[in-house]
Amino acid sequence: MPRCRAGTAKPLRSSQRRRERQTINVTNKRKNWSQQVTGNSSALELEDGVFTLGSARKIAESLKRSADQAKPDANAAYRSAMSMLTFYINRAGKKLPDDERQKLETAKDELRRLYDRPARKR
Repeated sequence: MPRCRAGTAKPLRSSQRRRERQTINVTNKRKNWSQQVTGNSSALELEDGVFTLGSARKIAESLKRSADQAKPDANAAYRSAMSMLTFYINRAGKKLPDDERQKLETAKDELRRLYDRPARKR
């Protein structure tokens, strides 16, 4: 049975079906861009499950290792590691449980310490 326009018995023309497919493809690409950045980022080669490690210190150390391997410049490495951590926190949004969010915020402080940066102002 051919697909019909909503509320009518008229079948969709081929150009309408093509446009509908294109809209679906664009929507799927928009939905998954952050997953692709996290999984395929050329900036850092992250260890599997880095954001689910047991402690903030382990998360920070893992990010530092990955950033130092990818970026020889300490400033660039620090920025990359902090950006990836912030990106993960922001993308999780309201779905991130409070205890996980607190652990990741503490990991930011640990990362600052590892790179000898000043603590954030509270």
